[in-house]
Amino acid sequence: MRRILTFSQRLRWITAGAVLVTAVVSAPTPAAAAPGCTGLAGLAIPASVIGEPTRGGRVESAAPATKDTNGTTVGYCAVRAVLHPIDRSAPDITLQIGMPARWNHRTLMFGGGGYDGTVPDVTQNVPFGRPDQPTPLARGYATYGSDSGHRAGPTGSLDGSFGVNDEALRNFAAGDALKKTHDAARYLVRRAYGAAPGRAFFAGGSTGGREALVVAQRWPDAFDGVISAYPAWNNAAEILFLGHLARVMSRPGAFPGPKQQALLHRRVLAACDGLDGVEDGIVSNERGCRFDPRVLRCPGEPDCLSDAQIAAVTAASTSFRWPYRIASGERHYPGFPLLSGADMRTPYLGFGTSAPADPMPATSAYGFQFWDQWVKYFLTRDPQQNSLAIDPARPGKWQSRISYLSTVQDRNDADLRPFARSGGRLLMLHGAADELVSHRSTNDYYERVLDTAGRRTTDQFLRYYLVPGANHANVGAPAFAAGWDSLTALERWVENGRAPVDPVTADTRDGRTRPLCEYPRWPRYRSGDPARAQSFACVR
Repeated sequence: MRRILTFSQRLRWITAGAVLVTAVVSAPTPAAAAPGCTGLAGLAIPASVIGEPTRGGRVESAAPATKDTNGTTVGYCAVRAVLHPIDRSAPDITLQIGMPARWNHRTLMFGGGGYDGTVPDVTQNVPFGRPDQPTPLARGYATYGSDSGHRAGPTGSLDGSFGVNDEALRNFAAGDALKKTHDAARYLVRRAYGAAPGRAFFAGGSTGGREALVVAQRWPDAFDGVISAYPAWNNAAEILFLGHLARVMSRPGAFPGPKQQALLHRRVLAACDGLDGVEDGIVSNERGCRFDPRVLRCPGEPDCLSDAQIAAVTAASTSFRWPYRIASGERHYPGFPLLSGADMRTPYLGFGTSAPADPMPATSAYGFQFWDQWVKYFLTRDPQQNSLAIDPARPGKWQSRISYLSTVQDRNDADLRPFARSGGRLLMLHGAADELVSHRSTNDYYERVLDTAGRRTTDQFLRYYLVPGANHANVGAPAFAAGWDSLTALERWVENGRAPVDPVTADTRDGRTRPLCEYPRWPRYRSGDPARAQSFACVR
C-alpha cells in the first residue's frame, strides 16, 4: 500500500534530499522546495465548499517563499487565488495564503483597512502587536486574507469606486467576502497539508477591527479567537459624522491650520497631562480632561483661534445626532477628544493640513476623503457629485438610501452570546488618542454587549482595553506606540481557559511600559519610575 505523507512530512523528506544533493554547493533556504505547494497552482475551488454564494474559484499561483522576521527565516508556500462573484459584472475576490513549512495546525485570518482593495500582507503581525515577538506566520500559523472583493486604484484604501456594484458593496461592507475567503482558505489549507485545520483566529484593526466583530456576530462558530483593534463597527454612523464635520470645516475661516492645530494640542496636553499623577506626554484620564477651546479665542492671529475655528474644533469633539431614523437603529456618533484630532504628529488622519473642498484635496483629513468617496460611489453613485453639497442632518431625497446603507455598514449586533456559547474569545483594544475612529464609539459597543449579555457572561469571553496615548494603528508619532503580545494571550485563553490577568503594554519605540487596564479603568501613577508599569495602578 502506498504511504500518503502529510504536507509537513513531505517537506522534511524533500528538504533532506535537497541538503544531500546541494551540500557541496550551498545550504538550502527553508523554502527551497515546499512540497505540495506548486501542485496547488491551477486547482479549482468548488463553490460547494464556500458558505456564501459564489461561482467557485481557482488558485492562480503557488510558490515557495521566505520571510525574515526577528533574525529568523521562515519558509512558507505563498498561494494566490481568486473567487468569482455571482454577478459577472462584479470584481473577483483575491486572496493570499501563507502556508508555513512548520505548521502548528492553526489558521489566522487578517482583516483589511479603509475601503480595503488590497490583499493584506500574510507575513505581518497582529494590530498593536509587539515587533520583538514572532509574527503569526513565524509561529506556524497558516495565515490568509483578501482584498474583500475589489482592487483599489492609485488612492489605495481611499478608493470607494467599487461601491457602484451591489455585490462588491456587500462583500466589503456587510462582510460577505470574509466568509467566502475563510472557507476557501481552509479548503486549500486542508488540501495542502492533508489534514483539517484546528483552531481558527482572526485579527484586524480599523476596518479590519469592524471585520473582526462581523465574523463574531455573523458566523459565531467560524473562529475560536478574535482580536478587534480600533474597530470602525458603526461605519455608516461615523461617515455621517465625518460628512457633518467636513461641511463645518469647509466654511470660510473655519479650518484650523497647522499652527492652530499644534497650539490646540499643546494647550490640551498642558491642561490634562497631569490628571493621572504624572506629566509624561500621555493623557490617561481622558474622561476627566475638561478643556474649553474658547480660552484660545482671538481674531485673526496665528497663535490663537477665531470663533469659526473654535466652532469647528468643538464640532469635532461633540456628539453628532441626526434628526431622522435610519434602519440600523444608530442615532449619533460621539465625536473625538480634542487631543486626538488636533495632534499634528499625524495631521493626515486628524484634521488634515487642508480644508475640505470640492474637489476634495488629497491633503485633507483621511476621514473627509472617506466621506467624499462614500457620497460619490455608495450614496449617489455619481462620481461628479459634490460631497459637501449633501447635509447629513438634512439629506433630503438621499435619506432612504442612507437608511439602507446603514443596514449594510453598521455592524452593531451586540448579542455576542452565540459566539460565547461556541467557545469564542474576543480581545478588543483601542487607543484613547485615536484620530480616525473614536474610542468613545468602541466604549459604546462594549457597554451594549454588557447590557445584552450581562457582566458574568461578558467576562467569560470578552476583554476590552483602552490604551492611553495610543493613536490609530501607531501611525506617525503617537504619544505611546502600543505593543502587546495579544495573540499569545488569546491562545492561552482559547486553548487553556486562562483569561488575561494584569497584562502590560510596551511602547514599541522606547520600551516604556504601562498596565493594560480593562475599560472603564485607566492607569494612575502611584510612585516609582514612570517608565515602568509597576508604578501605575488601574483605577476608575
